[in-house]
Parts: sequence; C-alpha cells; structure tokens
Amino acid sequence: MSRYDEEARFDRPKRRTRPRTKDRPSYDDAAEGFVITRDRGRYTCWVGSTNSGREVTAMKARQLGRKGVIVGDRVKLDGDASGDEGTLARIVEVLPRTTLLLRSADDDDPIERPLVANADQLVIVVAVANPEPRTGLIDRFLVAAYDAGMRPLLCLTKTDLAAADPLLSIYRPLGVESVATHQGGDLTELREQLQDRTSVLVGHSGVGKSTLVNGIIPGADRATGIVNEVTGRGRHTSTNTVVLRLPDGGWLIDTPGIRSFGLAHVDPDKLIHAFPDLAELAEDCPRGCTHATDAPDCALDEAVADGRADPARVTSFRRLLASREGRTEPAPLTNPAVGGSEPPRQA
Repeated sequence: MSRYDEEARFDRPKRRTRPRTKDRPSYDDAAEGFVITRDRGRYTCWVGSTNSGREVTAMKARQLGRKGVIVGDRVKLDGDASGDEGTLARIVEVLPRTTLLLRSADDDDPIERPLVANADQLVIVVAVANPEPRTGLIDRFLVAAYDAGMRPLLCLTKTDLAAADPLLSIYRPLGVESVATHQGGDLTELREQLQDRTSVLVGHSGVGKSTLVNGIIPGADRATGIVNEVTGRGRHTSTNTVVLRLPDGGWLIDTPGIRSFGLAHVDPDKLIHAFPDLAELAEDCPRGCTHATDAPDCALDEAVADGRADPARVTSFRRLLASREGRTEPAPLTNPAVGGSEPPRQA
C-alpha cells in the first residue's frame, strides 16, 4: 500500500449537506394562541374560543431570535397544540400587537420593558387608606395608559375606611372613569366595566388587587397579604403576570405589585393627543412648545384666560406632564378623609 493510500484512510469525509434555501416554511394552518403566562422559558397559551379553549404549553422557536414573547401576545403555534399532558408546541410567529404597555426601570433608563400586549383597559387599583394613595404613581399609570392607547379605569378599594370623593375629585377633570369597592362589597359595577374587555390590573402592593381578583373570579385563589403597620407598605403576593378568564366574558390580567414606574419611553408630544380638546387648542402653540406650566406663550394659557379651556383640566394635564418628566406637582386638593390635612402621598 502506498503512503498516499495509507494517509487517505484518515481523511475527513466530505460533507454531504443539502444547499441552503431561501424558502421559509409556511404557518398559514398553524393554531393561533394567546399567551396567558410565562414561567422559566415555558409559555402557557390559550387556544380556541374564550369559553371552550384549552391550555397549551409552548417554547419559543429558535427562528424568532431575540424577538420577545410577552403575556397577552397572540401567537402561532407549530407542533403538538393538543394541550395533552407532556406535549410541547413551538411559538413560531408573534402576530402584530394592537397595544403594548411599557415601563422603564426609572426615568433615566432608556431601555423599555414590555409588560403586557393587546390589552385595551388599564385598571389602576388604589386604596383610599391603608396604605394611603400615592397620586404621583397614579399619574404615572395614567400616562402609561394614554401612551399605550389604553382606556384607564380608576378602581378605589377600602372605601369602608375612608371617603372616596376627595381622591376622585383630583382626577375628575381628566374624565377618568372610576368605581369604588370595599372588601365583601358588591362588585357588580366593576364586573360591568370588565365585561368583554382585556383588562390589566396595576397598583402597588397592599391595595387589594388579589382580593378583587378572588371576588370577581371564583376559584382564582390568588394569594392575599396584609399591610405593614410600621412602613404602610404591602407585601408582594402576586409574583408573576397571569391572564384569567372572566365568567361573563373577557380577560383579566393580574400583575405583581409595582412600587415605581419609569416613563423614560414616553414622548411628551404624544401625551397631549390623548386629550383631543387640548390637542386642538395646542395647535396654536409656538414650535417646540412643551405645554408645561412654565412654557412661554403656550396656547393653553391663552385658552384658559379667554374661557375656551377648563382651568382644572389644563392643570391636571400639566400634572401628568410633570410626572412624565420626573417632577411632581402637589395634588390640587387636600384629603382629610385619609388622615389629617395632607394631600394624598406622591410617588
């Protein structure tokens, strides 16, 4: 045997790979699902109608790369979407989102953190006492709702401990709808506001979100906690975001308690368009006007002066602007109902 033949025995065999193709698989017939929760890289999706669907466990397909999948996303599923025990499907496509609720860690953080997709209502849960309301945080939630194109709803809890009207009067000029509740009370009005909608519950710890969920959805069994008497803060009881079916139709998305809500991602110019009456008046503002309280020659000031704009509504709008910029302006009314003559606490 020649030396060449002897060495050829150790040559690496030639690769027999097929040529790459630009064609991509079609998922036109793939099952469509709705992401209802995420846990350690596994997604639980609801497939089918609201009342007769099934839960399917899935993982994100490699082809999605760094594209994120969040709770509320409507997705296409490939593989075994039967929902049987031990099966696993793949999320191969994320369908276009109608809304996207975002937050940043703080006002100086440029990184946007998506929270929930495709929700049409943001339910801001606030206790009128124990813990006392934080108007700065409420303002921030409102800004996030308007930025995402969601309808805000103010839900006041623990109204058996203090009057709701002093706090409601602060937000009445903005036209924000509200409901008042207390533990063991009638939740009919709140159920009507949630029916046939996809609603997100937000609020800081201890305001009673989990108690509300348990009252609205029998068998939800969301853990509840108590408020620390020393710090006045609640303890986190919900640790992940989860979507729950409402008995009368619609979806309710429960989120963990939030103590801060950055708005670095919000464009101040976009906020005024959530108020069509003020946006129309602001068309006469000089170029680059911020519409803030100290903005020179702002058309909103002129509109207030000649009676074309409600002063309380303009003041409330500017309070939201200040919240977006990381500043706080005092609430316009005191609230003795929640203890003393101090206004509701800022964020």
